[in-house]
Amino acid sequence: MKTISIIIPAYNEQESLQKLYTNLCKLTDSLKQYNWEILFINDGSNDDTESIINSFIEQDARVATVILSRNFGKEAAMLAGFDYATGDCAIILDADLQHPLSAIPLMLQYWEEGYDDVYARRRSRGDNSALRKLFSRIYYSLLQRASNIDVLPNVGDFRLLDRKCIDTLKTLREQCRYTKGMYAWIGYKKKEILCDQQERIAGSSKWNFFSLFNLAIEGVTSFSVTPLRISSILGFIISCVAFVYMIIIIAKTLIWGESVAGYPSLMCIILFLGGIQLLSLGIIGEYLGRIFNETKNRPTYIAREYKKQHHDQK
Repeated sequence: MKTISIIIPAYNEQESLQKLYTNLCKLTDSLKQYNWEILFINDGSNDDTESIINSFIEQDARVATVILSRNFGKEAAMLAGFDYATGDCAIILDADLQHPLSAIPLMLQYWEEGYDDVYARRRSRGDNSALRKLFSRIYYSLLQRASNIDVLPNVGDFRLLDRKCIDTLKTLREQCRYTKGMYAWIGYKKKEILCDQQERIAGSSKWNFFSLFNLAIEGVTSFSVTPLRISSILGFIISCVAFVYMIIIIAKTLIWGESVAGYPSLMCIILFLGGIQLLSLGIIGEYLGRIFNETKNRPTYIAREYKKQHHDQK
């Protein structure tokens, strides 16, 4: 009998865990042809998330948890899930019930047909604001043009991954992680399904504007050097324009005896070039920072404890 792992990163999700677990039990009871592993990744929660998960473990042998030593972020938590999951395939699921469990039987059906990565594309984005939806469309449009991989818009982490995909993702240990890009990068046989993202049943999203902006920067810099190329091209264009402008000034001065442009125009040019230089240095700095983090060779996460019934240790 095949085993299905459900990987659930959780950070301060005490309000939603009980309902999530109840719904998962209904799902697994309806699919008795599989063995199930429900793996919670406690990403350094400081509420009652840990104790609630422990109560699940005491009553259900299928439940296990990896407790991280602090909050490492969802990307690292998902890697911990890949490392500890034992199933023939794994389904990544948010703890806030925004991912519809009703889509899982269809994912399993396509997996049985031979697909390795069955991903859910959102028809709607739940209660996301119009501004956030706009930024998301712009970002994915830019990322598609900048990178050489097909990072799909409106596709998140809700997906089923075959064991071969999980084992491949486990080998990608970089510090600056953008897992959505990694799904595309590893390839394998993919299948799309459509679903509607649900609204959160409790709590609030841990993804604010700045965390999403940082994730967007990770996406661009992890899978593309286009910003560096744009900086080089921009510098070349400005140099050419400056050279032509210099020739014009010299010619006008020699032929008509006109004086060189004064203080206002000089200051505009200096400030403009200074801004371009700082922007270019910032782009270079982003890439150097990632090189710096990778060369430390630190672990992506630290697992404080692995728990399941009878206190088996891994």
